[in-house]
Amino acid sequence: MQSIRSFVRVAQLLSRDRKLLILQFLTVIILVALDQITKLWIVTNIPLYSGFSAIEKVFSIYHTVNTGAGWSLLSGQTALLIAVPAVAVIAMVYVLTTEKIKPKTGVWGITLILAGAVGNLIDRIFRGGEVVDMIKLEFIDFPVFNVADICVTVGAVLFFIYVIFFYEDRKEKKDE
Repeated sequence: MQSIRSFVRVAQLLSRDRKLLILQFLTVIILVALDQITKLWIVTNIPLYSGFSAIEKVFSIYHTVNTGAGWSLLSGQTALLIAVPAVAVIAMVYVLTTEKIKPKTGVWGITLILAGAVGNLIDRIFRGGEVVDMIKLEFIDFPVFNVADICVTVGAVLFFIYVIFFYEDRKEKKDE
């Protein structure tokens, strides 16, 4: 109980921006853990290239691997698919820690993209260049994906909203 009070006291002393930064990195840790736990469960419990219907005609759980990026682009280009996300992770950590982006839409967009990039990067490094995928949509012809891919997609949508609606406002204020 004392440790919880100490943690709360430290959190209260931190600036609002630092609290947001801590929340962002806790979010990244939780989402990466969720991604890795689901992948571990799939690898442990479902044979490769098999699965089961989770919600009939909506989605199924199907164990597959991908050596490429989305839609299997750049398949087999493991070094490139490790190097580019690694550099992107460093850039995103820099942007978050230096508070280059203020609107929360952009900040949370980058946070989610960071979580997804780290989740899939862990796979590429520790699974011989392969990423475990398991969520298969049944109502549309779409690649099988994973929790990290969801993070990247939702984060990209949030960041796109930031760019469309908030980026120019910041740029104009800077020019004034």
